[in-house]
Amino acid sequence: MQNTLQARDKPAPAGGPEPEMMLIFRLSGEIFALPVSEVHEILDPMPTTPVPGAPAFAPALINVRGAIAPLIDIRQRLRMQAMPASEQARIIVLELSVNGAATRLAIIADAVEEVIETDRAALKPVPELGARWPEQYVTGVARYGDSLVILLNTDTLFRPDAGPTFQV
Repeated sequence: MQNTLQARDKPAPAGGPEPEMMLIFRLSGEIFALPVSEVHEILDPMPTTPVPGAPAFAPALINVRGAIAPLIDIRQRLRMQAMPASEQARIIVLELSVNGAATRLAIIADAVEEVIETDRAALKPVPELGARWPEQYVTGVARYGDSLVILLNTDTLFRPDAGPTFQV
């Protein structure tokens, strides 16, 4: 993964925007992407500590090399059904600015596929008809082989006040 990230430091091709590296992962059979610049590391599943009274979208904490990070269930935000963990499940640890503070948090993915180069200009808006995910959490869609990949909007997806209030 390190060699792939170094490609980001190359100068942009003349006349075009610099390509952006995206981490492709699967969640409930759908293909999603996050900017690699926001990914801190990818881990195998580990024990979690449930937080009593926590909202359903952030039900537990994990210990990431001595740092405590909330484990965010993005299925809750994306209106997806819960799924049992598979052998390919991975924890994606992100480093983001949440409410102006540098924050480390984690999500569970059913599988992590690969890192790809993409052009943000190639993103298309999600069609209003047939969109399964709340539009504020999606930046756009792009082609990924014969499929579509959904680029998530981390500015809104992980904001504590985003979305409906969930009761445990």
